[in-house]
Amino acid sequence: MDNAVPNVAIKIESGGVCERILSLCEEFPRGLSDKVLQNDMPNIDPKVRASAINQLLNSGKIDLFKSNESGGLLYRLKNPSKAATIRGDQEEHIVYKIIEEAGNKGTWIRDIRIKSNLVQIQLNKVLRALITKKHIKEVKSVNATRKKVYMLYDLEPDPSVTGGAWYTEQDFESEFVEVLNQQCYRYLYDKLEKSRESQEGPLAARNLSLSTSGEVLNFISDLGISKIQLKQEDIESILNTLVFDGKVEKSTSTKNGDEIKLYRAIETLLPTTGLVKIPCGVCPVANRCSDIGSITPCKCTYLTEWMN
Repeated sequence: MDNAVPNVAIKIESGGVCERILSLCEEFPRGLSDKVLQNDMPNIDPKVRASAINQLLNSGKIDLFKSNESGGLLYRLKNPSKAATIRGDQEEHIVYKIIEEAGNKGTWIRDIRIKSNLVQIQLNKVLRALITKKHIKEVKSVNATRKKVYMLYDLEPDPSVTGGAWYTEQDFESEFVEVLNQQCYRYLYDKLEKSRESQEGPLAARNLSLSTSGEVLNFISDLGISKIQLKQEDIESILNTLVFDGKVEKSTSTKNGDEIKLYRAIETLLPTTGLVKIPCGVCPVANRCSDIGSITPCKCTYLTEWMN
């Protein structure tokens, strides 16, 4: 009985905390961090705050994500399903909800058929109706050239589906990647050269040579060499190829509790290893290469040209 009283008090107090968390989620649509919660409610018991978050998660009012930049947890308002608002029969509502749950990675027609229990002819009719009404769309996947995935009409496909910035109509843009590779390195190397003019000592010179991926992105954007809007993660994938090539070193720093990735050009004392001299060593989608699909060594024209 003694243990039940504190638990009841936590539940009562967490009701007001839930409302405040929902309000903060509206102020931070891209994601509410634990640090913001702690600063906004410094006098609230962490147990009460955790209980409120669990209530919101269990009730489906918020979603939990992991930040790509800091690696910490983020809370966002959960968008209610639009399945009930679309005009159509019951089969269309069922199929729409299945596709909605797949998010921006989409879902194969085979998975839709299994989950909906619809026969192929009926499913094809439903999909055509939803596409005509612009509720959903078909997206070609770089992982399987003959297959398409279905997702909501207003969603931007995940890079794992389209190949991201490095693909145009499922073709890998090797020349574009090479230009970005060279320009990113040029930016970092210029900073390295300027840092050597510092008169404040080796540590200060090293700090001057460091750059964040955001700074490199701004430099590339100012050059105007990309026809598409590059993202920070796109630049980080290019910088990682430079790290693997031994031209750049990567480190991390902490600022205001957040982890920041830093890059600087280096001059290697040893010759480059053989792996990074082949196309695979600098390929930004090497982690998705396998023995099936379109990203495979057997179909790689760049590897074939290099071997010949």
